[in-house]
Amino acid sequence: MRSSATFWGGAVLSIALAACGNSSETSSNPGGGGSGGGAAGGQGGSAGSEPASGLPSSDFLPKPTGACPTFAEGVVTVSPDGKARDVNVWVGDATKDLDGPIVFFWHGVGGKPTDALYALGSAVIDDVKAMGGMVVAPVHDPNAGQFPWYLTIGGTDESDLRVMDEVLACAIDSIGVDLRHIHSVGFSAGAMNTTQVGWRRSGYIASVVTFSGAQIGSPPDQDPTNLFPAMVVHGGPEDVVIIKFQDQSLAYAQGLKDAGHFAFVCNHNKKHTVPSDIRMPAWQFLKDHPFGQTPEPYETALPESFPDYCSLTW
Repeated sequence: MRSSATFWGGAVLSIALAACGNSSETSSNPGGGGSGGGAAGGQGGSAGSEPASGLPSSDFLPKPTGACPTFAEGVVTVSPDGKARDVNVWVGDATKDLDGPIVFFWHGVGGKPTDALYALGSAVIDDVKAMGGMVVAPVHDPNAGQFPWYLTIGGTDESDLRVMDEVLACAIDSIGVDLRHIHSVGFSAGAMNTTQVGWRRSGYIASVVTFSGAQIGSPPDQDPTNLFPAMVVHGGPEDVVIIKFQDQSLAYAQGLKDAGHFAFVCNHNKKHTVPSDIRMPAWQFLKDHPFGQTPEPYETALPESFPDYCSLTW
C-alpha cells in the first residue's frame, strides 16, 4: 500500500509555505517505489531507441469540455467546465507532421509560466518542439489563494488539473499527442503540485520530475496499475524556505519506492534553485520513461551523462 510523506498541521503549514518558491538564488534566475524490471546495459535508456511502453487507457484520457484554442506559441485560453484559464505554450511547426510529447510545467510562489525557460531550459524546450510536442505552463488562478496551485498543500480542488486535462484533450483533437509521453515537472510549490499530479492523473502521466518539492497528504491514485517513475531533485540541507525541501524530497522518493514505483534522487547541494546541469538529464529521464515503461532502464545504473550527485540510493 502506498505510504504518504510527512504531514504538517494547518496553521504551521500555512506559515511554512508562505515563501515557497522564493530564494536569493532564484530571484536573479526566474523560477522563483520499488525498482521494476531489468537493466539496460547499466547505462540507462536513450532517446535514439524508444523503450517498450504501454498506452494510457482511453478510460483516463480526457475529452474537451469547452471551446479549444488554436495552439500557437504564446498564451492560449482553454475553458474547462466553462471557466476560462490561460496557459503559456511553446509549440512549433513540427506538430503538422509529428505527434509529440507534452510536458506540463508548474512554477513556484511568486513565479510565472515563463519560468519554464529557466527550469527546463531553452534547449529542452526546442527539443520538445522539434519532436512535434509542446511545453505547457498554466497561468495560476488568483482564486487559489496563498499558493499558486490549488493542490500545493493537498486538498480536493482539482481546478488546475482540469486545466491540464483540457489542454491535453484539445491537443489530442487538434495537433496530435504522443500518448506515451505526457509528463509533469515543477519547481518548489510547482513541484509540490507535481507530486499531486502524478497520483491524481496516473491514468495518463508517464513520469514526473520534482525540483525541491514535497507531497502533502495522501492523494488518490487514479490508476494504481501505472507505477509512474520520478526523478526527485533537491538542493541539500540548505534547500530551505521555511520547509526543509531535502527532507521532504527524500520522504516523497521513499513513499514512491515503498509503493512499488521507481525513483531516484539528485542532491545538487545548491540550495533552492534549478542548476543548469540538471535540465538536460531531467529531459533525458522523461524521454527514457514513457508511459508504462518496462523494463526499468535505470534499474542498475543511471546514464553516464547524469551529474555525479544523482544516485539510485539515498
